[in-house]
Parts: sequence; structure tokens; C-alpha cells
Amino acid sequence: MPMEKTFNAAEAEARISAKWIESKAFRAGANARPGAESFCVMIPPPNVTGSLHMGHAFNNTLQDILTRWHRMKGHDTLWQPGTDHAGIATQMVTEREMALHQEPDRRSMGREAFTRRVWEQKKKSRGTIIGQLQRLGCSCDWDREAFTMSGAPAAPAGEEGNFHDAVIRVFVDLYNKGFIYRGKRLVNWDPHFETAISDLEVENTEVDGHMWHFKYPLAGGATYRYVEKDAEGRVVVDEVRDYISIATTRPETMLGDGAVAVHPSDERYAAIVGKLCEIPVGPKEHRRLIPIIADEYPDPAFGSGAVKITGAHDFNDYGVAKRGGIPCYRLMDTRACLRADGVPYAEAAAIAQAVARGERVLSEAEADALNLVPDHLRGLDRFEARKRVVEEITAEGLAAMTRADDARLGKAAVKKDAEGADELVPLVEAKKIMQPFGDRSKTVIEPMLTDQWFVDTVRIVQPALDAVRNGTVKIIPESGERTYYHWLDNIEPWCISRQLWWGHQIPVWYDEEGKHYCAPTEAEAQAMAPGKTLTRDPDVLDTWFSSGLWPIGTLGWPEETDALKRYFPTSVLITGQDILFFWVARMMMMQLAVVNEVPFRTVYLHGLVRDAKGKKMSKSLGNVIDPLEIIDEYGADALRFTNAAMASLGGVLKLDTQRIAGYRNFGTKLWNACRFAEMNGVWEGHATQSAPPQATATANRWIIGETLRTLAEVDAALTDYRFDQAADALYKFVWGKVCDWYVEFAKPLFDGGTATETRAVMAWVLDHCMILLHPMMPFITEELWATTGKRAKMLVHTDWPAADLSLADAAADREMGWVTTLIDEIRSARAQMHVPVGLKIDLVATTLSDEARQAWARNEVLIKRLARVETLTEAATAPRGSVSLALEGAAFAMPLDGIIDIAEEKARLSKALDKLAKEIGGLKGRLNNPAFIASAPEEVVDEARSNLDAREDEAAKLDAALKRLAEIG
Repeated sequence: MPMEKTFNAAEAEARISAKWIESKAFRAGANARPGAESFCVMIPPPNVTGSLHMGHAFNNTLQDILTRWHRMKGHDTLWQPGTDHAGIATQMVTEREMALHQEPDRRSMGREAFTRRVWEQKKKSRGTIIGQLQRLGCSCDWDREAFTMSGAPAAPAGEEGNFHDAVIRVFVDLYNKGFIYRGKRLVNWDPHFETAISDLEVENTEVDGHMWHFKYPLAGGATYRYVEKDAEGRVVVDEVRDYISIATTRPETMLGDGAVAVHPSDERYAAIVGKLCEIPVGPKEHRRLIPIIADEYPDPAFGSGAVKITGAHDFNDYGVAKRGGIPCYRLMDTRACLRADGVPYAEAAAIAQAVARGERVLSEAEADALNLVPDHLRGLDRFEARKRVVEEITAEGLAAMTRADDARLGKAAVKKDAEGADELVPLVEAKKIMQPFGDRSKTVIEPMLTDQWFVDTVRIVQPALDAVRNGTVKIIPESGERTYYHWLDNIEPWCISRQLWWGHQIPVWYDEEGKHYCAPTEAEAQAMAPGKTLTRDPDVLDTWFSSGLWPIGTLGWPEETDALKRYFPTSVLITGQDILFFWVARMMMMQLAVVNEVPFRTVYLHGLVRDAKGKKMSKSLGNVIDPLEIIDEYGADALRFTNAAMASLGGVLKLDTQRIAGYRNFGTKLWNACRFAEMNGVWEGHATQSAPPQATATANRWIIGETLRTLAEVDAALTDYRFDQAADALYKFVWGKVCDWYVEFAKPLFDGGTATETRAVMAWVLDHCMILLHPMMPFITEELWATTGKRAKMLVHTDWPAADLSLADAAADREMGWVTTLIDEIRSARAQMHVPVGLKIDLVATTLSDEARQAWARNEVLIKRLARVETLTEAATAPRGSVSLALEGAAFAMPLDGIIDIAEEKARLSKALDKLAKEIGGLKGRLNNPAFIASAPEEVVDEARSNLDAREDEAAKLDAALKRLAEIG
């Protein structure tokens, strides 16, 4: 049955994918040679409720390229698929679905029933992203699909796997070794979900904010001389003050201040370090005092140089408080409302006062329990409390004041010299501030001091550092190693508990006295506490804890499975550089702590996929590219090849749909070449062979060498994870050498004495095009493979050929290099001189070496056909009105007298050059303007540079054409 005129991607992709999956083409070990080395890659598990985005498409394309390549090379290959239970994300999706269908909320439902409801949601959602990955062509062993909550309590029947047991076992093991402990530390708290979240789940966004300036009066009306100097050392302020000034963007946190800090070198405050000052809020009769301390943290040049220290609600302040022994007073509840628990404010303030005076010391737990929120503010939302605190301080006259025309007031400032400009108003700076938001809740995150479970990472980090430093694990690109060292050399305890219901519940039980017992099961915990009533810790583990065990957990650990023996450590991990610390480093630490082995040998890091202008994709910008829409329009192969082509090490990943369209055309080019071959009987009786056919025609010997060299280039590039170089080599070979040159050379060869040989060579070359392109463009190549000959097996299992460069013919390469250069020179001159496309021209050789003469003689038919040459004659000098062409061993003249109007061509070119000169001048003017470079968006500057390069290149071509015309006269 003859080939279709075009490749119907939508129809073929679904059919081919189904055939691969039904035939178990991707199973672990498929196509492996006996005793072959193993290759294993672990898919970074996408959220079970998620859908495919461009980051997934890019990342999984690279994994699939390597997997298909190694499978075709006969290696024992496993690409392990699976999904992550994604605690907070999945719980949020489920609760949103419940609300949409007016179901009871989770608290009304209860934990057990809610967990069952999430499992239902998981079952409904799971197939979405798996199906989408299959649409992309991912060749995972789908029968081994794993899930990070498999085997957990309430898992429905038919849920295979037991990842849960591995997670629980590791927690208990690390706890027993002293690597996991419960403690009180500052965490990112999401008031919407009422849970701690990781740094990765926090989006720091620049927003319009305010900075309030307040006065903290010195205790007992004490005063000091305040002297401020400018950069030259001149005194600009010299006055007696009875207060210290601070600035804050969060006035509500003043209620929990434990101190005011100044830098030890700041002479302005040297006289009052060690003294007490008064927090200017709360009932006057119970106004709290706090110490003024010296610490390296404050910047004397920023603001007043004095910083309020609220250790329970600011990460920097927490560090200062720990260093200085300052109590951390927690102000908020889990909903970020001001606390309403505890003793009355008057009693709590008296205790804090005694602490400030050094008369009492509180334990960490006692300080945390003390509620220092004034009675009338208790229970208020934090932002309402902020408003009330500002009003009270201002009413008492303790807000710092400034002129009404102070520019720092932003839009609230009156114009200079306007009525009331000299009036004094509270100093509230309008300024941009970085505010943390939950990436899913979109709620402002509150730093919160809470009791959590932590991994003592300092005790397990060293082997993970050593593994990279000694070369056991390689990180690509090398810049990733520096980032890895920076994070791990400065590692903090890892908060692994989350206040959610969906996840691995922490295997710890408490008795009535609060003593805890860690065990894999309740029965084992009860055996540790006979006669006691136990209650399980309600928290679940951070998703990163379970995904940190992904390599060993999916391979069957703690059992000594065959898969674990064959595929662990895994070969390579391909993942985004944004989770180098959150996932990669933690996998390193966890696997080394649990099984004393690294999880992988190589880590390949890539950046975010951005739009064509380099901007981050976001719904708000309207520049999100949906990979499924791309597949619908252009086909999966075009998207995959684009992903490979833009995968430069450490480069910015700019996705341009025009580029995708171009690579769809690339696939069409290959399809058309195969149709041409079919129409010329190339596939008749063809049998796949790895060794090249015997060839006598120079063009045939040349293309065999080009094929072998491309094979070697692709092998080398993929070995070095240079997907972009592999794609570039294939594009240049398939389009530039095979389609543009060899197919054209073959047309006259099919009519000559080497027709049989040429058919055999073309079949071998196109087979190799399909094989080499298959890892990047699996669908179109599998379809071509099935329709162009009798094949022993599917292309996915066809053996990858060896690159025997000794079979390349250097003489043929040199000769065809000369031929193609000559044809290019003739074509270029014709285009520059505006010679009519269909017109055949004469050529005169003024110099011709023996080698060049032989090359012409052997390839005359090819040259004349492709360059549209009528005749070649020899002469000592070039005819009048000729354009000269020079190349190795030869000089030619192309007579144009009577073919073109030289004067008209000169005028046309001069006019075009003048226009380009103006455009080039304008672009250079913009790019040489420092103001433009400083203020214009990066993509605008890049576009201007690109336009300048293009116009200068065009001008150079036109100038060369003018010079050629000058030769003619």
C-alpha cells in the first residue's frame, strides 16, 4: 500500500502509542542483550491531580530520548513512572471539588471519611497526566507505575504497591538513630490551609506596601544625645532624644517584640545599648519594656538603623533572638488571627516585664504559651489588628512625623509649596515590598513559631556533599554543583511535618502525659507503653520526605527485589534546577542515610521553560503555552524535537511556536524524502541492514560517510547530555545533506548505471535517518519504519547502529564537498544578480586543476541539473560582463551580458542599501543609548540587537552583490 501524501499525526500517534503499550514495548529490560549494562531513569513524579505543562513536556522529552536511545543500544533499560500524592495540592483540589458539589467540609466529614474521599479524587484524576505523558510519547514501563501513597491506610482495593511502608520504616529508622526530632522552630505558615509549607511553596511577590515609623520611648523618661552624620562626616542632626525610632511593614507584630537591636558599631545608639525602651502600644498601665541590644544583623545605613526583634514572626529576628537569648512571643493562631487564649493581658505583660528586667527567665515553651496580645485586640484578623495598632500609636503621638510634602509618602504627599505642605503628618512610607504568598492558597504567609518534626540534616548531610565532591555523582551543568554546595554547606533543620490530613501520617503516638512513642504500627507503639491510652500524632509528612525515597521506594525496598539489584543506583536524574535542594539534595541525603548508596550517578539540571521572549509563563501575562494544544496543532514529534533543540546546558529555554512549526516542517521533509524513495522503488525487496551497501558512485560513497559521521556526532552528544547538539546534527544531516543534496543527486543517478546501487544506499541512509531520529521523533519514524519495508521488529526495538568511521570515504567527501560548494556559489551568484530562476546559464572555466576537472567530469550531470547550467566551456579569460566564482583548484566565470540589466540592478541594490543604512543607524543609536539599555525590558533590547544583526547581515550580502556588479562594468 503506497504511503499517504502527508503524515496524519493525530491519527497515527494514538494508534502507534496504543501498539507500543499493548505489545509491552517499554517493559523493563525490553530489547536488552544478554548481560547488558543497565540504564535506569526515575521520572520526577508529577502531582497525581495535575495536568501536563510545558515543564513536564520538556523534562520528559529529555528522559525519553535517553531511554529510547539506551533501549535501542540493547541496554537493560527501565524508565520508572509514577505520581506523587502531593499532600497540600491534592487536599486543596479535593476540598474544592467537595465545595463545588456542596458536600460537607472535611471537618464535618471527619479524617477517615475525608481520606477515602481523597482516594476517590486520586482515582479520578490519576489517568489524566499519565494519558498526557503517553500522548507525548513517553516510553515508561507503564506496568510499574508507582504512587507515593500506595499501601497507605484507606487505600482502595486494587491499589498496587507499598510505598507507604517504606516511608514509615525510614521515619522510624531515622528517629531511632536520633536524626529525627520534635522541636519548636520558625516555619512558613499558610493560614488558609493552617499548615507549615516549604520554601518552594512560597511565592515572594513585589507588592505596593507601607513602612510605618514609630517611636519607642526610653524607660523612665531617660534621654540621650543623638548625633547623625552624612557620608562626608558632617553633622546633620544633633539633638537630645527620649526615644529610639524604628520602622516596620507589619505593625501588628510589635505586640510580640522581645527587643530592639542596633549594630555594635553604630555610635548613634552606643549610649543606650543595654537600656530598656517601651513598646508604644497596649494599655498604658501595662505598657511593656524591652531591652535595646547590640547585634550584627541591623544595617546602620538602612532606615534608622534600629530594628525591632519579633523572634516568633520573622526569620531574621528569630536568628537575632536565638543569639541574644531574647524570648520569642507568639502572637497568632493557626488562622493568623491574634491569639485569644491564655491569661489576661495584664498578667501576661507583668511576666514579660519581669523577663525584660532580668528578674525571671522563661523556657521556650513558657514564652510560647504567654499571650501578649492586649485583651481588646484578641481574636482580630492580623490585618484588622494592624489597622488598630497604627491608630492607637498615632493617637498617642508616638508615630514619627514628617512634612506633608515628603516624597516618601507616595501618593499621599501633597505638592511642594501647596497649601498644607509644611504641616506635620505621620511618616508612612509608600514603597514596594516583597511579600510571601502561598503558591496555592494565594494567602499572605506568616512566619510562625510552632512545634514540628524535623530531620537533623546537619548530621546526615556530609555523605551527600562528599559524593559530589569526590565525583561519585556528577551534576550537569557544573554551576549546579556550586549551588548544591552552597545550600548543603549552610543547611538548616528540615521541617517534615504538615498539618494536613492527606499524606503519610507520622508514626508517633502520645500518652496522657505527652510522652511520645515512635513505631511502625499502633500495636508496636502500644507494646512500648503498656496500660497507657495512646493518641496518634495528627500531622502528616512533608511530600518531599516521601518523594525523597522515590528511587529505592519504587524499586521495592526494603525488600531485596530483583529490580533493586538491577537498577539501583539509577543512571541519571533529569529535573529542574529549582528543586535541586528541595528534591535532589534530599534524595541524596535520604538514600545515603538509609541504604548507604547514592540514588543516581548523574544529575542533569535544566531551567524553566519560558516564552519566546524569555518571560516566565503565567496566566496573568496570558503567555502560557499548553503542550496539549501544541500537540493537537503540530504533533508530538515537533514539540519533542523543539525541546531537544533548545536544551542547551544552563541556557534560557525560550519556546517559540514558530520554531515548533519549523520542526513540523522538518518531519514533513523526511516524510517527503521517503515518499520520493518509495516512488523510485527504493523499498522494493529492501531488508534492514546495519552495514552500508557497496557503492561506486561518488555521491553514494559521500552520503554513507556523512551518515556515519552524524551517527558518531549523535552518540557523542547524547553521551554528554547535549540534546541540543544531537538535534542540530540531525537537522543539518537530514534536511541539509539528505533532503537538500542527496535526494537531488539521486534523481539523475536513478536514470544511470548506478540505479540499483543508489536504491540500496538511499534505503540504508533513510533507515538510518529513522533510527537516529527515533528517540526525538518517535511517532513519525515508527510510522515510516512500518510503511517502508519488511521489518523484523518495531523501530522502538531496532538495534542502534555502530559508527564505524573507517567506512567513510575521504576522497568522496572531498570531491562532493567541492561539488556542493560550486553549486552553492552558482546559486548564490544567480540570486544576487537576479537571474531568472528557470533560466539555464552558461559557465566558463578559466582555471581547472586535474582534480577539479575530474570532479566536474564525474559529477557534471549533478552540477548542471542542480545549478541550472547549460554548458561548460574553457577559456583563458572571462568573457565581458561575467561574474567570477572561485573555489579550490578552479575559477569560473558566469556570463550575464544580455541576461540582466546591470544599471537597473545597481540602482535596485543601492536603494536597498540606503534603506538598510538608515535602519542600521537607528538601531545603533538606540543600542548606544545608555538610557535605552537601562530602562527597556531585556527582551526589547535583545530584539533590537537581533534586528541589527539581521540588517547588517543583509547589508553585507547586498554590498557583495554590488561589488560583483562592479566587476561586470
